[in-house]
Amino acid sequence: MHRRRRTALVLTAALAAAAPLLTACGNDAHPGAAAVVGGQRITVAQLEDRVDEVRSAQRAAIRDDAQYAQAIAGSGGLARDTLHGMVLDKVLHRAARDAGITVSRKEVQDMRSGLEQQVGGAEALETAWLQQYGVAPERLDENLRLQLEAQKLAASLGTDTSQPAFWKTLSEASRQLNVDLNPRYGSWDVEKVSRVDAKTPWVREVTAATQPERPA
Repeated sequence: MHRRRRTALVLTAALAAAAPLLTACGNDAHPGAAAVVGGQRITVAQLEDRVDEVRSAQRAAIRDDAQYAQAIAGSGGLARDTLHGMVLDKVLHRAARDAGITVSRKEVQDMRSGLEQQVGGAEALETAWLQQYGVAPERLDENLRLQLEAQKLAASLGTDTSQPAFWKTLSEASRQLNVDLNPRYGSWDVEKVSRVDAKTPWVREVTAATQPERPA
């Protein structure tokens, strides 16, 4: 897997922008589910809520209409990338749990405080995470907890998050969880621990520009 993608995934990157929305028949085996991970559903509604969180945060951060439109137009696949991150979060959490790794609230707060000092405050950190990783402010602590889990897991393996040993462990956890994506969002590659696009001719793509914005 490309190094840039791996780094983004560990940070549960969702690419900070809106993307084409998809309309299609639901997964017949799991109606209303965007994915099923370890027997637990990630519903389409939950996925859409996550996408809306990022859009709302972007709208609040970018007041200029032209700049906001450019930010949306300059990116793609937010729904797919967000789902990718949501699934990977569960895979990472399972691998960390199996390794006996826990992360305390204090560790999360210490990490957040350190990052805030580096970038110049809480608002600057929230903006940086939104712009770089597509993480809405309300998901920041959750994201940092997962990042700490990834770091601890890698350390327990005597490696780091860029090395094959770390990703092999995630692959094993992914296999145990039997990840099943709704075909409209692609499929899950266990070996790569990655969502991959699938050819779905029955899917009709509708650009975000044609969709009415939800009221703030």
